[in-house]
Amino acid sequence: MTGTSEQKTEQAHISDEVLIVKVATGDNQALEVLYHRYSRVVYGLAVRIVNNTEQAEDIVQETFWRVWRRASTFRHGSSQFLPWLFGIARNLCIDELRRRQARPATGKGDDQILLSIPDLQPAVDDVTWDAERRRLIMHALGELPSDQRQVIEMAYFGGLSQREIADQLEHPLGTVKTRIRLALQKLKGALQDQGISLDDR
Repeated sequence: MTGTSEQKTEQAHISDEVLIVKVATGDNQALEVLYHRYSRVVYGLAVRIVNNTEQAEDIVQETFWRVWRRASTFRHGSSQFLPWLFGIARNLCIDELRRRQARPATGKGDDQILLSIPDLQPAVDDVTWDAERRRLIMHALGELPSDQRQVIEMAYFGGLSQREIADQLEHPLGTVKTRIRLALQKLKGALQDQGISLDDR
């Protein structure tokens, strides 16, 4: 994945959603920009889940390989890139934990993580409500400025702390805190108008 510095600089300012559409057309420079933006974030997420740096590195590589292969399945206009990316990474992490569980001498920590992954058959009403609530939240997220949406997605979907987000993005912690605070205020206001609370379950 190579390209001129001018091309990379130009693409560095393009939104994630536009870049993934470019990836779907075979643009490997667009993939390189996404990798540069989020490989450290995906690595941090993987380390938190699998608790193994070598396996986390493998998960990062496999995640972006799947991004390359599955870019055409991204629903531009109705999806946000980061939740889609985190979903791929989380599934790979869960697959790794399940492989460990199937092998002898599985660590207790792995079992505890697996047990924390819901595997229930909820009532139809609950499924419908969760889907509608998620749709409203995703719509509200899409209305946020891109810098605020990014930190909220990293916290909400990636499970990262404010300090971890600051480290991953190489931004001052104060800047990240301000963006999260402003984003949450806007989200709460938008969702309250729909009768939804971020704390609803």
